[in-house]
Amino acid sequence: MTASYDIICAGMALVDSIIKGFDPNPISASGFRAQSSALNAGGEAINESVAAAKLGMKTAILCALGNDVAGDLVFHYLEQNGVDTKLILRSEDHQTPVTTMFVNDDGTRKSITNKAHNYNWHPENYLSALPDTRALILGSLFRAPFDDPDIIYAVVSAAKNAGLIVLADTKLPNFHFLNLTDIKDSLPLLDYITPNEDEARYYSGKEDPEDMADVFLNYGVKNVIIKLGSKGCLLKNEAGLIRLPAHPINAVDATGAGDNFVAGFMSELLRGKKPDEALAFANICGAICTSAVGAGTALKNREQVLGYLQ
Repeated sequence: MTASYDIICAGMALVDSIIKGFDPNPISASGFRAQSSALNAGGEAINESVAAAKLGMKTAILCALGNDVAGDLVFHYLEQNGVDTKLILRSEDHQTPVTTMFVNDDGTRKSITNKAHNYNWHPENYLSALPDTRALILGSLFRAPFDDPDIIYAVVSAAKNAGLIVLADTKLPNFHFLNLTDIKDSLPLLDYITPNEDEARYYSGKEDPEDMADVFLNYGVKNVIIKLGSKGCLLKNEAGLIRLPAHPINAVDATGAGDNFVAGFMSELLRGKKPDEALAFANICGAICTSAVGAGTALKNREQVLGYLQ
């Protein structure tokens, strides 16, 4: 029997207000200029679900949106990109978060969040689709709603009981500050964890990426992938280490690169590829994402990625 979904992405959904080329020198008492500005649906679960759908996966998203203009923007964006929206919760109780992002010429960025990002809804109450799914991606581990140890454990344990592959993508905390010990019961249930270098350094307390990975492995995570930006990526498990350099590309905006990476990795894993093959594919997905402004702009389909690989 074919599963209804290949992947469910769960986590925060929001709108990114992306400002590129901000000039800090005012042109008037309260006026500033920038090279460009744009509104895009964002958040790890959004970016990962859209990328997975573009790569040919039957993808759904479990997230909460406000009944507001920002929520409508996100909802229609998901529909337009082939993501199943049946699991989305719309509510009058909170606003859809809007993140302001300042993108530098080299693709690096800084973001501003607000109290709307701290809406801790309860995904553990809406997991009926898990038994008919192949994999679960937790977007934004350590941020709402996955900044509560009980919520994290309830979701990942339900996913493992249903036989799913479970991957947790991480973020630095912004409201609630958990450490690895706080979620020690959940970490052995994770098949993959995918921090970037800054996140891995923060949670492990180590400086060398291989040492960072060892900390997560010692907590029971089965496979650790660390996204190293311009230095590539690595995957470490009890069998050994795989390390890949970054794919050369003209980067203009790194927003969502890690999310495209995660979607690419999981999509190839579900196609039966070996971890090293999936990692190489993911590496290209992340690189392609950086070649245009916005997390969901540059990646088009699986054939595009295979063309880069060849």
